[in-house]
Amino acid sequence: MKFHLPAPNRKPGLVDYLGLTGLVGLLIARYIPVARIIPFWGCMLRETTGWPCLGCGLTRVADRVSHFNIVGAWDANPLGTVAALLFAFLTVVAVLHMVFAMPIPQLELTPREWRWVRIGLTVLVAVNYAYVIVKTRFPELLL
Repeated sequence: MKFHLPAPNRKPGLVDYLGLTGLVGLLIARYIPVARIIPFWGCMLRETTGWPCLGCGLTRVADRVSHFNIVGAWDANPLGTVAALLFAFLTVVAVLHMVFAMPIPQLELTPREWRWVRIGLTVLVAVNYAYVIVKTRFPELLL
């Protein structure tokens, strides 16, 4: 793993674009009730089978995080909450970078480290999906 801090700059990069994406997404979630105004919005898998999909709860997560209801967002989808909070954090970092030329630390991982990152993310997604399934289909198990 290599870590370095570049010279202060205002050159937009991946963190800035992710921060902008997070800002737009959270502003939409905050001020536009997407799930209410779009008639076909919802999980087709859950509506037809009763089983949640991998992304079930993400609209509620965005809405609740944008209203600072972190506990409610965590209840809807824990990994989605972490992602939404990460987007919010990247929004702050992007503003600091573009306004004050704050350098963004850069991290380079070896192929072996990337492999472990992919394995870890796969396990996190599987555990999160298991939680969402238990939460929606078998809520009595979470007492």
